[in-house]
Amino acid sequence: MVKQIKRNEIRIRRHVRIRRKVSGTAETPRLAVYRSNKHINVQLIDDVNGVTLGATGSVALKLEHGNNIESAKKIGAEIAKIALAKNIEKVVFDRGGYLYHGRIQALADAAREAGLKF
Repeated sequence: MVKQIKRNEIRIRRHVRIRRKVSGTAETPRLAVYRSNKHINVQLIDDVNGVTLGATGSVALKLEHGNNIESAKKIGAEIAKIALAKNIEKVVFDRGGYLYHGRIQALADAAREAGLKF
């Protein structure tokens, strides 16, 4: 009998594969995205020193509907503003094992429009 693998376990495997290649430094931190059923969170992470340089999310921005495309666009613009305030223009994007579609894509596009390069 074949054991059924849960959707989140598949996402975690995908994320592990991504993390083998993607790593952030102080000059080009990793823009890590976490998406739950109700909220979206993003962090700028320096993996060399193990430090979070900046973070925001739907809870921090007090968005009424924290997990839709419009919220993702606001979060993307806000994390870009935080990064540019710390003189960070270039990041590496870590989609967290999620498919690059919908909310993740909207967040990334909004961050690019606000001035981040990745």
